[in-house]
Amino acid sequence: MKGEIIMSKVAVIVTNDVEDVEFTSPVKALKAAGHDIMVIENKAGNKIAGKHGLKLVADKGIDDVSAADFDALLIPGGFSPDQLRADKRFVDFVRDFLLTNKHVFAICHGPQLFIQTGLTSALKLTAYTTVRPDLYYAGAQVFDKSVVVDKKHKLVTSRTPDDLSDFNREIVSALK
Repeated sequence: MKGEIIMSKVAVIVTNDVEDVEFTSPVKALKAAGHDIMVIENKAGNKIAGKHGLKLVADKGIDDVSAADFDALLIPGGFSPDQLRADKRFVDFVRDFLLTNKHVFAICHGPQLFIQTGLTSALKLTAYTTVRPDLYYAGAQVFDKSVVVDKKHKLVTSRTPDDLSDFNREIVSALK
């Protein structure tokens, strides 16, 4: 339709023990900006429990999607990313976003997934305190800042829930 605004489709990869607010806050900001959100876990319909009581249901399973289906990827923190990085399907999904230069947004422990992709050395980013050394040793340019925007790789990263206002501002801006 002429004049229709087409907003971005954003994949959110999570599993149990996601940091609740690192899911809810960015998702709320993206939805408020008109973007379509799809929660992805092992199987569609799976129930996901956050660290602090958040209850989610997966819209799709990882085997039912590809990076080509989306414009952007959100990786919330908590213990979720550490579990997901042990599953090659999720690592390949993240790698595909990075290789096709699509927007990737990760907070707290989310950037752990980048290490398994083998593409970390090209990235500028930040993460939670204990994750930053791992990223550095994997070759990334690592900063201790509330938000790091790597425009070359369409990557936005933040450290903790305290950084959510900066993170949300930058991810919404990136999709304009």
